[in-house]
Amino acid sequence: MKFSYRLAALLACALNAAAQAPAADAPAPEAPQPSALDAQLFYQLLLGELQVGGGEPGAGYSLILDAARRSKDPALYQRAVEIALQSRSGDAALQAARAWRQALPASRDASRYELQILIALNRIEDTAETLQLVLAGTPVAERPALIATLPRLYSRTQDKKLSARVVEGALAEASRQPPTAVAAWTANGRMRMLAGDLAGAIEAARQAQALDLGAEGPVLLALEMMDGSQPQAEALVRSYLEGKGKPLPELRLAYARALLDQSRHAEAQRELQRVIAEKAELAEAWLLLGTLQAQDNQLAQAEATLRRFLELAAADLPAEELQRGTTQAYLVLAQIAEKRRDYAAAERWLSRIENSADMVGVQSRRASILARQGRMDQARQLLRSLPERSPEDARMKLMAEVQLLREQQMLRQAYELLGAAIARYPQDFELLYEQALLSEKLGNFEEMERLLRELIARRPDHHHAYNALGYSLAERNVRLAEARELVQKALAMAPNDPFIQDSLAWVEFRLGRKDEALRILESAFRARPDPEIAAHMGEVLWSLGQRERATAIWREGLRLNPENDTLVQTLRRLQVKP
Repeated sequence: MKFSYRLAALLACALNAAAQAPAADAPAPEAPQPSALDAQLFYQLLLGELQVGGGEPGAGYSLILDAARRSKDPALYQRAVEIALQSRSGDAALQAARAWRQALPASRDASRYELQILIALNRIEDTAETLQLVLAGTPVAERPALIATLPRLYSRTQDKKLSARVVEGALAEASRQPPTAVAAWTANGRMRMLAGDLAGAIEAARQAQALDLGAEGPVLLALEMMDGSQPQAEALVRSYLEGKGKPLPELRLAYARALLDQSRHAEAQRELQRVIAEKAELAEAWLLLGTLQAQDNQLAQAEATLRRFLELAAADLPAEELQRGTTQAYLVLAQIAEKRRDYAAAERWLSRIENSADMVGVQSRRASILARQGRMDQARQLLRSLPERSPEDARMKLMAEVQLLREQQMLRQAYELLGAAIARYPQDFELLYEQALLSEKLGNFEEMERLLRELIARRPDHHHAYNALGYSLAERNVRLAEARELVQKALAMAPNDPFIQDSLAWVEFRLGRKDEALRILESAFRARPDPEIAAHMGEVLWSLGQRERATAIWREGLRLNPENDTLVQTLRRLQVKP
């Protein structure tokens, strides 16, 4: 039976003074104070710890709690709580915490333990009084930090609405006092967000920002709600970034990431360039900017940007982020070299990647290089030889091969491979979506519509399915009223998606509303310069007689991707050589 290290520490603290002899020239010691650790208490503690160590935590808990009550020692109360928690006895832990608070009303630790235990027991209404005690017992200067932790503390409760009401009630006074008001309103906002009350959360963030435009908490909260369906959230972020104070570059970077999540690439690029101007050593900004530049076919700029990221990364990023970031940079640099047909340089970048977890991405790029050199069989075998350590590995391998086949216009093989995958993963809706798109590419519109309608029935919130079906109808110039309704449903779910905006514009064009189509396309292209959007925008301009503008936008699309199928087909159909 092992002697408790905790008991040894307690006893050592109690006996330490007696074991230290005073120095010869030391002043006369003060009269010793009587210790609470008498022989009986010593024996009781020893026996209690032995009971715990011997598999009798209940008996040990009773002895330690009794000793704590006799001695009023906070360390013993804490030990009793810990014993109860370790034996998964929440009620006993709560009893010990409450005994601790009653014996030592000024103890902040006692109230905090009680609060945490009540939350763990899901006794949310009972936390109201204890939370107020915790707040009252915390120095004013420390209260904002404490208040900021409350949403995380209550995040795992079952009844989020009740939790929000309890916390907001406890913070009523704090929300009116200048030292704590911003933190209180921000915490209220987070609690409302957890409860699903997004409008209330935004209002709380607005209240917090109105008190201090330079406060970071409301901005972080707004960023978490900036999914495109809450424009007020973005307005709060913009107010902070455009205010008179100096915004944190890290928050501007977070805003750029939120823009990327909404496919607003042009705006994200502008924000990333501002981040770099404000804090050039922030490596992640260079990585994101370089990746965006590569996607927009700005190859020279992308390569320079990513090389700068690699120079900064080791000094700026923690180990895990460093490995992930450098892997992404090497993959994008390899892709740039591949687009230039410099396959040796592409392989050199790929050879720098050492993380086995990224092997699918590495081998996908190698397979693409082989395919471009006409060695398709070797490319497919390379992907198929990848190990499958998990179901996700198997899925990633499969999707990598499908993408390779699509890139090489081997659409029938890609379709058949997806069919086999759907039989293996019948609940994977993304596979169903990909097969529907391939059906359209193969000209099997009836099958495409069947698959997309099945997907919509199974996943009513899959906005890409609504958009794909609506766009397909518009592209074929059939059932345009239905096409418009489908695309508008998709846009209601993702209002800032430039590709869905492009689909709506194309429906409007087919309906003869050319000016409205042009307005939507101009907005979409500003948000995301893309060759497919350029193809549509150019055709609308061409039909309006603005041939010079049409030619210019088509040239821009060709610069972005000279191989884009929609753009190439548009120019061929209209017999235009921009």
